[in-house]
Amino acid sequence: MEWLNQEILPIANLKEGMSIRLAGTADQLTETVGALQWNFILAVVITYLLMAALFGNFIYPIIILLTVPLATAGGFVGLQMTNLLIAPQALDILTMLGFIILVGIVVNNAILIVHQSLNFIRYQGLEHMAAIKEAVRTRLRPIYMSSLTSIFGMMPLVLMPGPGSEMYRGLGSVITGGLLFSTLFVIFVIPPLLSYVIKMEKIGGKEPE
Repeated sequence: MEWLNQEILPIANLKEGMSIRLAGTADQLTETVGALQWNFILAVVITYLLMAALFGNFIYPIIILLTVPLATAGGFVGLQMTNLLIAPQALDILTMLGFIILVGIVVNNAILIVHQSLNFIRYQGLEHMAAIKEAVRTRLRPIYMSSLTSIFGMMPLVLMPGPGSEMYRGLGSVITGGLLFSTLFVIFVIPPLLSYVIKMEKIGGKEPE
């Protein structure tokens, strides 16, 4: 579409009063891309509001959502690796849909760390830094187990050849790359950021109701 607009349409010999515009599937594709961009923003907003309601706090969800840029970068890395090593893959509609799906997937690991840290502080009376360290220690294995099962579950979409495989290869590449990238770095990003804001929590010792 860009090539047609830039190279072909300007040199078309049109009679007076005539014009050319891209329509049909091309026009619908442009509208769909615009809609997906707003859907991505809407997915982030809804996720933020849900976590704010569950945590009863507006700061912790912001820290958790910082995993989304990591996942987005990982999605583009995964797509590029697919282009280089497997087969050319365009940034089509299904591939873009993968970035929206990532918003709901990658926040899970950060939620585990934040939630467990708060439990250690509120109900077991641990100091703030000790609670974060213990939360990372106890949740590291579940984080990697759940992430690896998701990554290996998506790998057939990326690696398996066959008729129609090109339709879902981009979706699998984005989700696999984004999940792998965010899982590797969430341990190094979330705990330091959490240590700055979790100090406002009062240390308690009561058991949860």
